[in-house]
Amino acid sequence: MKLLEGKTALITGASRGIGKAIAQKFAQEGASIAITNIFEDEEFLNTIDEIKAHNVTIKGYVSNASNYEDSQRVVDEIVRDFGKIDILVNNAGITRDALLMRMNEEQWDSVISVNLKSVFNLTKAVLQTMLRQKSGSIINMSSVVGVSGNAGQSNYSASKAGILGFTKSVAKELGSRNIRCNAIAPGFILTDMTEKLPADVKSDWINRIPLKRGGTPEDVANTALFLASDLSSYISGQTIHVCGGLLT
Repeated sequence: MKLLEGKTALITGASRGIGKAIAQKFAQEGASIAITNIFEDEEFLNTIDEIKAHNVTIKGYVSNASNYEDSQRVVDEIVRDFGKIDILVNNAGITRDALLMRMNEEQWDSVISVNLKSVFNLTKAVLQTMLRQKSGSIINMSSVVGVSGNAGQSNYSASKAGILGFTKSVAKELGSRNIRCNAIAPGFILTDMTEKLPADVKSDWINRIPLKRGGTPEDVANTALFLASDLSSYISGQTIHVCGGLLT
């Protein structure tokens, strides 16, 4: 039996990178997949087609995760379509990097809204369903910079640190209802975002990592699979650093 057979997973921001890798991994393990993206663009539609190749039920939804009402709407629609939601992966996120002295209010507000408020929005929206089921696994995508901080990313670091406190609080509130909540803190992961970095910056990051390589989206997806499955049935309120030892 596949690890997620019979489960329904909702993954936000899943058209590329880590979110896409998680959706594909969950599909390989038998889950029915609902993915969201703020736009119905070519990337999003291609991802849906690729996941269909795993012979699972897959449907894409256009939704703004940073909007409270829209998050409730899309969750209601997914529950109507799939009947339940067993796994929520809060993956939607953006960066608007700048030194604090140059950062404007829009750069701060947009990152906090997309990265942190979206986690509240979607978690709040799935609660009724998970409470009725008396089960669920919520996985929040944080970052190592939410633990360590990073110059030029005070907005991003603050949003990812906020996710860690939120995760611990939700785990304590919902544990008695058999609902688990954990966070993943990826380190330097080789995605489209990091590919745009100058070669010397990438080299500097990799030299600081004990495993001497950048991580892959699949490395993060494997961790998400563990947290989504019954293999982690006694794990809640925790943060797993997928960083090659960077924070050791």
